[in-house]
Amino acid sequence: MKNQLYKRQADIAKAIAHPVRVAALDFLKNGEQCVCDIAETVGSERSNLSKHLSIMVNAGVLASRKDGLKVMYSIKTPCVLKFLDCLKECLKEQMTEQQQMLEALNT
Repeated sequence: MKNQLYKRQADIAKAIAHPVRVAALDFLKNGEQCVCDIAETVGSERSNLSKHLSIMVNAGVLASRKDGLKVMYSIKTPCVLKFLDCLKECLKEQMTEQQQMLEALNT
């Protein structure tokens, strides 16, 4: 049973593991948006972005709904933003370590 849980967690992590998906999540943190606005902001073609968004919807990260001809997306599980914040902290720590190594090289 635990292996199933780990697999599901890994599936969710994989669903957001793409730069376009991370950018879309970052944009959606401000609320529901249509695919056209997301595409413009993240610099992706709508058809390509729709595939990325679909992966996150299927993983339960995003919710979608039709509004006339538009498809609107929102973050279904806001805690995913905490995960992205954690990743930023990891990057900061790595950069700090690299800066310390660079400084050591220069002494």
